[in-house]
Amino acid sequence: MQANGSGQDRDPELSCRNGAQNGDSSSTGPAQSNGLLSVINNGNAVSSNNNNNGVSAQPASNNNNNSNSSGGGGGGGGTGDANSGVKKKKRLSQSEEDVIRLIGQHLHDLGLNQTVDLLMQESGCRLEHPSATKFRNHVIEGEWDKAESDLNELKALMHSPSAIVRMKFLLLQQKYLEYLEDGKVLEALQVLRAELTPLKYNTERIHILSGYLMCSHAEDLRAKAEWEGKGMASRSKLLDKLQTYLPPSVMLPPRRLQTLLKQAMELQRERCLYHNTKLDSGLDSVSLLQDHACSRKQFPCYTQQILTEHCNEVWFCKFSNDGTKLATGSKDTTVIVWQVDMETQQLKLMKTLEGHAYGVSYLAWSPDDAYLIACGPDDCSELWLWNVQTGELRTKMSQSHEDSLTSVAWNPDGKRFVTGGQRGQFYQCDLDGNLLDSWEGVRVQCLWCLSDSRTVLASDTHQRIRGYNFEDLTDRNIVQEDHPIMSFTVSKNGRLALLNVATQGVHLWDLQDRVLVRKYQGVTQGFYTIHSCFGGHNEDFIASGSEDHKVYIWHRRSELPIAELTGHTRTVNCVSWNPVLPGLLASASDDGTVRIWGPAPFLDVQDAEGLNECCSMDS
Repeated sequence: MQANGSGQDRDPELSCRNGAQNGDSSSTGPAQSNGLLSVINNGNAVSSNNNNNGVSAQPASNNNNNSNSSGGGGGGGGTGDANSGVKKKKRLSQSEEDVIRLIGQHLHDLGLNQTVDLLMQESGCRLEHPSATKFRNHVIEGEWDKAESDLNELKALMHSPSAIVRMKFLLLQQKYLEYLEDGKVLEALQVLRAELTPLKYNTERIHILSGYLMCSHAEDLRAKAEWEGKGMASRSKLLDKLQTYLPPSVMLPPRRLQTLLKQAMELQRERCLYHNTKLDSGLDSVSLLQDHACSRKQFPCYTQQILTEHCNEVWFCKFSNDGTKLATGSKDTTVIVWQVDMETQQLKLMKTLEGHAYGVSYLAWSPDDAYLIACGPDDCSELWLWNVQTGELRTKMSQSHEDSLTSVAWNPDGKRFVTGGQRGQFYQCDLDGNLLDSWEGVRVQCLWCLSDSRTVLASDTHQRIRGYNFEDLTDRNIVQEDHPIMSFTVSKNGRLALLNVATQGVHLWDLQDRVLVRKYQGVTQGFYTIHSCFGGHNEDFIASGSEDHKVYIWHRRSELPIAELTGHTRTVNCVSWNPVLPGLLASASDDGTVRIWGPAPFLDVQDAEGLNECCSMDS
């Protein structure tokens, strides 16, 4: 990992004093202390405190070559020959210098200043440029005129001299606010008029700053300015901002080592195929001594429960938006609503909704989970809207006996829904089934309402997904496939669409860029309607049923399945991932059962299986 470009455009003054390491006393001049400096004087350690914050050190010249820092045997005379035990140190590489500087910065942040000075002394490195150290100290001490003067020295070391104006603005802003807090209104006004305004930078911010002159007391100022007040906290925060304008070769970015470690941990999590939990982004919750690894035994690959209450093929299943319920629809003409115990993750029958003469092939929860809409197969011209809590049928809608209402999607406002089918019906209705709008001649296979509450996505018989706007009656093509789109679903952020394509399998599309992102392998998809889903933490995973009786799971970035779940004995028509419990997955099959999948039962750590193989397990 590159430390933010610190290896580029190296300042010769910042390289390690390797001549001093190798006994070449002519390579260094007199020591310049940038902090607590330990020097070697005739073999004796001498500490001097120059009260410069302990952030940098430089080796002192030792013309008598009596330094014993290399660990060789001590002696009072000359350097000795090659066999004397005094071993020359190798010249440090750029990456080694960077690591030493990173460690030094971290130790300094911990307050271990003497340790930093010894580290810099022995390595021959310098933590930061002397001008940067001086600038740091003046900022922390609130010596604004001196800090402003330091900027002239730093200007020559910067890649972008124009950044000096932005840095000066930040300094003067702090100076202005501190004057105001101290009640020195005239001095603050002078800074505003004679120093900040002439910079001709960020005039909008200057207008805001001028408004703070009206603050009646310090608490009012801190609240309106969202500022910590005069002192170490606000000055340290200011220094962090100022450091972003300086090259890392001059002054390291704040907490650079922690930043790199966090990036490394996040990258490991992203590359972990089975990572399915939300972890604290801080470093305190993880071990830095070993790589991040999730076992597939923590993944929903194991049958936790088999629901057998349906007495015929189960065509659909869907968890509620709050994850507390599961609805299943069957050829047996019933919808069963199951209660999910959020602690034990076990399901129990809550209500059975009967009377769907053609069977139930599609279900949609209202945004608040108060209502459930059930649709039937192609021959069904009716739609049922149920009150989930009471189990009462609120609306039974049918516009014409010739209709085919096979799909439905709720508007995000929860007051409207759209429905349609392959016979050319496409309606927008209210909760009482009253027709609000209609679109003629659209043969709908599947529907989805986007979060803008205006756009409805519909897959049709022309192997495409189009966007329809019921307000201005416009439509546009978004996805075009070469084979029939049997079903599709959309990610929570509305960016990605997951399609089950006849004879092709599962395809991932980017709706914004209108491009095919990935084709997932393994699943058997003919001309049956199979419903796939996004799921897991951050919707990082994709699951789909299959005509080969399996459930397939992929990581969103990987075309190959990471799990093949066996147990069903006929086609798996639908899968649904619990939106709240990332370790809970449901699947519905023609074998008449609904399977609930979860992590493996508790097993000894030594029994954990490998991470890199795909799992195919009998349940």
